[in-house]
Amino acid sequence: MRLLQRYILGELLRVFVFVLSVLTVLLGFLGVFQQITERGLGPLQVLQVLPYLIPSLVPYTIPATLLLSVCVVYGRMAGDQEITAAKAAGISVMSLLAPSLFLGAVMSVGSLLLTDQVIPWAESKIQHIVAAGMKDIVLDMLRSQNQIEIDGYSISVRDVGPDGKLIRPTFRFASKGMHRLTAQAQEAELTRFDLEEQQVLVRFSRVQLDVPGQGRSWAEEFEHLFPLQIGKKAPKARHINVRELRNELDSLDAQHQDLQCRREIEAAFALATGDFKVLQNGSLTQMDKRLSRNRRLYNDQKTEVQFRFAMACSCFFFVLVGSPYAVLQAKRQFLTNFMICFLPILLGYYPLVLLAKNLSSTGTANPVWAIWFANILVTIAGLFLLRRVNQH
Repeated sequence: MRLLQRYILGELLRVFVFVLSVLTVLLGFLGVFQQITERGLGPLQVLQVLPYLIPSLVPYTIPATLLLSVCVVYGRMAGDQEITAAKAAGISVMSLLAPSLFLGAVMSVGSLLLTDQVIPWAESKIQHIVAAGMKDIVLDMLRSQNQIEIDGYSISVRDVGPDGKLIRPTFRFASKGMHRLTAQAQEAELTRFDLEEQQVLVRFSRVQLDVPGQGRSWAEEFEHLFPLQIGKKAPKARHINVRELRNELDSLDAQHQDLQCRREIEAAFALATGDFKVLQNGSLTQMDKRLSRNRRLYNDQKTEVQFRFAMACSCFFFVLVGSPYAVLQAKRQFLTNFMICFLPILLGYYPLVLLAKNLSSTGTANPVWAIWFANILVTIAGLFLLRRVNQH
C-alpha cells in the first residue's frame, strides 16, 4: 500500500510542479509590468527585481494548482478503474486520498512560510534595488517625460546629457520656513543619493534663483537637498511578518487606550469648566481623528494576520474538496472536473473571502471568524464528498 501511495504522490508532484511553473512564468510577466508601471524601473532594474518577484506570486497560484493536480491524477485513476481495483484489493479510499491530503498540508505550511517570511524579505530586496538604482530611474524618467513631480517638487529639463547632466533644468521647490523658490540653471547634476534619508543632492551650475518678494539672485554654483521618495513607500501589512504585525498590534492597542483615556479626561475637564468649544471643534476633534486612524490601522493589521493563515490553509481545504470529487466524477475529463469544482470556488469562495476581509478591515466583523467562514464552508463540502466516496 505504501508503494501505491508513493506512486500517487509522485504523480501529484509531477503535475503540480509543471502547472505551477507555467502559471508562475505567466504571472511573472504581469508582476514585472506592475513594477515597471508603479516604480518606473529600467531594463537593468527589471532583471535584478525579477528573482524576488517570484516568491510573491507563488502563494496565489498554489491553491488552484493543487486543485488542478488532484483533479488530473484522481480523475485519471478513477477513469482507468484503478480506484475500483484498489478497493477490490481491500485498500480503502482514504488510503488512496492520503497522499493528496498530505501534499495539501505541506503546501499550506509552505505557503504560510512564503507569505510570512519570504515575501517580506523579497520586498525589502526589491526596495533596496530600486533605491540603489534611483539615479538611473530619475534620469530615465526625465529623458522620456522631460519633467517629474515629487512631493510638491517640480523638476523639468530641456534634455539629459549622455554623462547624466541635466541641460537647462528648472527646479521649483519650497524649503521649510521659506517662500517657494525657483532655480533655473544652465546645467545641474545629481551628485549624491542618501538611501537612508531618501534624499538627493543636486549641484547647479550658473544658476538663477527667484524667490517671491525677495527678487532674483545669481550664483555660479548652488547645492540643495531634495526629498526623493521614488520606490520608497510605507510598508504594507502584507509585507510585514506575523511576529512584527502582532508587536505592532500590541503597540496600537496601547496607543488606543492612552488616547481614549486622555480624551475622556479632557472631555470631563471641558464639561466641568463649561468650555463647550473644546467639545465641538477643539482638541477632542483631533483626538477623535487619531483614534479613528488608530482603529483603521489596527483592524487592517489584525485582518492581515487571520487572512494570511486562512489563505495558506486553503491549499488543504481545496484538496479536501477536489480529491473526492475527482473520484466521484471519474467518467468526465479532468478539465471538466476542474472547472466544475473550481467555478464555485472562484464565484463563491474568493468573493466571500474578499467580503470578509473588507468587513474586518473596517471593524464591522471580527476577522477571527469572518475570514475563516469561507474555509469552513469548503470543509463542510469536502467532508460531504468524502462520505460519499467511502459509501460508494
